[in-house]
Amino acid sequence: MKIAFSTQDKKRVDAHFGWARHIVIYEVTPDGSKFLQDLTFDGDLAEDGNEDKLAPKLNAIRDCAILYVAAIGGSGAARVVASNIHPIKVNQPEPIDKLLVKLQEVLAGTPPPWLRKALAKDKEKILNFED
Repeated sequence: MKIAFSTQDKKRVDAHFGWARHIVIYEVTPDGSKFLQDLTFDGDLAEDGNEDKLAPKLNAIRDCAILYVAAIGGSGAARVVASNIHPIKVNQPEPIDKLLVKLQEVLAGTPPPWLRKALAKDKEKILNFED
């Protein structure tokens, strides 16, 4: 499962989604995690009301199941959810490596329903009409 993190320093979730200079993406399984990509965004990211700045970010994370953010605006959250990505807001800056370990532990146990749904994002839907 691919997970995206909004960050300024590439080490912590410490950025508003719309204002983030970086989004780092990891592949996470119950057995470990692997760094995949550091996406860098430039321009006037702090401009409120500029919804155009969200399009490249949404496109970049389209195959992620979860997005960790320090903050996210209402329209940004709506667009993330509409892309079938589950946004998670952290209350204070959190180290990405610690969040990865927590997520691995949850995946190794019994994930809650919202996480099982996020895990299904990567899987092909099979309809069995006999069930």
